[in-house]
Amino acid sequence: MNKCAESKLADFLQFYNSLSHDGLSRLADIYSEDITFIDPVHQINGRQQLTAYFSHAYQRLTYCKFEPVSQSDNENLSFISWIMTLSHPAIGKGKAIEVHGCTELRWRGQHIYYHRDFYDLTELVYQHLPILGWATTQVKHRMAKT
Repeated sequence: MNKCAESKLADFLQFYNSLSHDGLSRLADIYSEDITFIDPVHQINGRQQLTAYFSHAYQRLTYCKFEPVSQSDNENLSFISWIMTLSHPAIGKGKAIEVHGCTELRWRGQHIYYHRDFYDLTELVYQHLPILGWATTQVKHRMAKT
């Protein structure tokens, strides 16, 4: 891995591990104006819309940290697998939960113009809801038996 790619990924992880509702102005340091951001729930186009999304997402978030597991990158394309640990009062009664995922990043210079997160929405949300959590667990058990 070249030093430039390594530095960009290190900066990306540091950015996310220090991100808070008050630090959203720093999105311009990481993302291009025409960013496309995709996760299992949203597709967002443009840094202004991404800022609004993060503003809402981080408003009540108690804690969120990313631990990199593995990564592969070059000058224009990066992949990072991670474990996200987060706490939010609306998910799992505010207890810390872990979610495993992967991010694809496409770079234009030092800025990201395409960011796609892959993770299991069940692991993040559904299994922590009273009725859906029970139902999700039952389905998983049945599938594991077949």
